[in-house]
Amino acid sequence: MKQIPLTELVAMKGQAFAAKALGVSPAAISKAIAAERNISVTCNQDGTFEAHELKSFPAQTTPKKSAA
Repeated sequence: MKQIPLTELVAMKGQAFAAKALGVSPAAISKAIAAERNISVTCNQDGTFEAHELKSFPAQTTPKKSAA
Protein backbone atom coordinates (compact mmCIF):
# COMPACT_ATOMS: atom_id res chain seq x y z
CA MET A 1 0.00 0.00 0.00
CA LYS A 2 1.18 3.47 -0.83
CA GLN A 3 -0.45 6.74 0.20
CA ILE A 4 -0.22 9.85 -1.96
CA PRO A 5 -2.07 13.17 -2.03
CA LEU A 6 -4.99 13.40 -4.47
CA THR A 7 -3.19 16.19 -6.31
CA GLU A 8 -0.21 13.91 -6.94
CA LEU A 9 -2.42 11.11 -8.31
CA VAL A 10 -4.07 13.58 -10.68
CA ALA A 11 -0.68 14.94 -11.77
CA MET A 12 0.61 11.42 -12.48
CA LYS A 13 -2.44 9.68 -13.96
CA GLY A 14 -4.90 12.45 -14.87
CA GLN A 15 -8.22 13.64 -13.53
CA ALA A 16 -10.34 11.14 -15.49
CA PHE A 17 -8.32 8.18 -14.19
CA ALA A 18 -8.53 9.42 -10.59
CA ALA A 19 -12.29 9.94 -10.86
CA LYS A 20 -12.90 6.47 -12.29
CA ALA A 21 -10.58 4.80 -9.76
CA LEU A 22 -12.37 6.47 -6.85
CA GLY A 23 -15.91 6.09 -8.23
CA VAL A 24 -16.66 9.80 -8.48
CA SER A 25 -17.12 12.29 -11.30
CA PRO A 26 -14.23 14.28 -12.76
CA ALA A 27 -16.04 17.41 -11.55
CA ALA A 28 -15.85 16.11 -7.96
CA ILE A 29 -12.09 15.66 -8.30
CA SER A 30 -11.76 19.17 -9.74
CA LYS A 31 -13.83 20.73 -6.94
CA ALA A 32 -11.89 18.89 -4.23
CA ILE A 33 -8.59 20.14 -5.64
CA ALA A 34 -9.89 23.69 -6.11
CA ALA A 35 -11.14 23.73 -2.51
CA GLU A 36 -7.70 22.52 -1.36
CA ARG A 37 -9.21 19.62 0.57
CA ASN A 38 -6.71 17.39 2.39
CA ILE A 39 -7.41 14.09 0.60
CA SER A 40 -5.01 11.14 0.66
CA VAL A 41 -5.32 8.27 -1.80
CA THR A 42 -4.23 4.76 -0.86
CA CYS A 43 -3.01 2.63 -3.75
CA ASN A 44 -3.69 -0.97 -2.71
CA GLN A 45 -1.60 -3.93 -3.88
CA ASP A 46 -4.56 -5.34 -5.83
CA GLY A 47 -4.72 -2.18 -7.96
CA THR A 48 -7.70 -0.59 -6.22
CA PHE A 49 -7.72 2.91 -4.77
CA GLU A 50 -9.28 4.37 -1.62
CA ALA A 51 -9.48 8.02 -0.63
CA HIS A 52 -9.66 9.54 2.85
CA GLU A 53 -10.03 13.16 3.88
CA LEU A 54 -8.36 14.56 6.98
CA LYS A 55 -10.52 17.23 8.61
CA SER A 56 -10.29 19.03 11.91
CA PHE A 57 -12.75 18.16 14.66
CA PRO A 58 -14.88 19.92 15.50
CA ALA A 59 -15.33 21.50 12.12
CA GLN A 60 -14.12 25.07 11.95
CA THR A 61 -17.20 26.85 10.67
CA THR A 62 -17.97 30.52 10.82
CA PRO A 63 -21.04 31.34 12.88
CA LYS A 64 -24.04 32.51 10.91
CA LYS A 65 -25.18 36.05 11.55
CA SER A 66 -28.75 36.33 12.70
CA ALA A 67 -31.10 38.79 11.09
CA ALA A 68 -31.78 41.40 13.75
